[in-house]
Amino acid sequence: MTAMTPGSNIPLTAARVAVDVAAPVRLDVSGLLLGANGKVRSDDDFIFYNQPAGPGVTYRSGGGTAPDAILVDTSAVPAGIEKIVVTASPDAAGQTFQGIEPTATLRNADDGSVLATFTPPRLATETALVVIEIYLRNGAWKARAVGQGYANGLAGIATDFGVSVDEEPTPAAAPAPPAPPVAPSMPSAPPSWQAPPAPAAPPAAPPAPPVGSGKINLDKGRVSLQKNQTVSLVKGGRPLLSQVKMGLGWEPAYRGKDIDLDASVIAYGPQRNHVDSCYFGKLSILNGAVKHSGDNLTGEGAGDDEVIVVDLGRLPADTTGLVFTVNSFSGQKFTEVAKAYCRLIDAATGEELVRFDLTTAEPQTGVMMAKLIRQFSGEWEMTAMGEFVKSRTVRGMVKPAAQAL
Repeated sequence: MTAMTPGSNIPLTAARVAVDVAAPVRLDVSGLLLGANGKVRSDDDFIFYNQPAGPGVTYRSGGGTAPDAILVDTSAVPAGIEKIVVTASPDAAGQTFQGIEPTATLRNADDGSVLATFTPPRLATETALVVIEIYLRNGAWKARAVGQGYANGLAGIATDFGVSVDEEPTPAAAPAPPAPPVAPSMPSAPPSWQAPPAPAAPPAAPPAPPVGSGKINLDKGRVSLQKNQTVSLVKGGRPLLSQVKMGLGWEPAYRGKDIDLDASVIAYGPQRNHVDSCYFGKLSILNGAVKHSGDNLTGEGAGDDEVIVVDLGRLPADTTGLVFTVNSFSGQKFTEVAKAYCRLIDAATGEELVRFDLTTAEPQTGVMMAKLIRQFSGEWEMTAMGEFVKSRTVRGMVKPAAQAL
């Protein structure tokens, strides 16, 4: 028997193996079949208690008295599948691995003999783990100890490996209001999130903006936005700051009932191309320029439920738009939510700069709260959105958010 350490690997001496994961508490164990791109081919490649059988991979329940296990028959794994990852998460919602050290045991599935064991070290706030992977290398199957932690249960793992939890197609975003007419000799207007190109010869006296459409700034202090209003993050004619926090909060509409929502931010490039997403399963993106505080499972208590820190000065030049979203992975609708809001905070001083309260609700599972857009001048603008979408994960928000930029 081999006691494995993170990153170590051993050749498999049996065609059929089982990986069970034990801990002082009940764990949910699952397996994912991954192709060369590190993703599942479809949701059918996610093997867990509600979908216990797949090609060459089976979930086996311990019935509460023995550890759950994933069985792999390497001779039955389909061509094109190069890796099976075995994951574990505490069965109790929100429980971390701190103090409940798990141990994975790799066995010969035919005779039960132990091939190796692995206990991931230094666990703390992780609520899910990729424990062991069974992988194909140069025609031979091997096992590797991993111990990679995730911030939130099976949801983070499933999303990271390409599992979609949205069965229904995402509806198209609401059509944008018609653009104002332009002179025939002018080129087509650029997208609303890009500043228009400078004219060759500026007019002597630019027309005054319509009443109510002038750009709001922070010269007079904190701004409370209404839906579709925009504020320039400039104060006294100078860029305000380089680091901000977007706090998002909510409360259940009915006392005594928890509401589990997930805040995320989606980063885009100048062509509305998806750059990356920061959420409970990926707490840092863009080399640390965007960081997530972690998942809040109930929405109870005062203050922000989740916070996303954005270092505007460190964002890559090709990241020009950020859309902040909130989703209900468990399927609760926003009609069950009260007091949902987002607020922009000066990260250096803690001063609240901009606030947007969501005053309407729709029976949907996702909402785009606000967007930050970099102008050609380099300054950033924040626009309140409040647009609802049928999506339980940030993955389902990528396309409608791009359309709303």
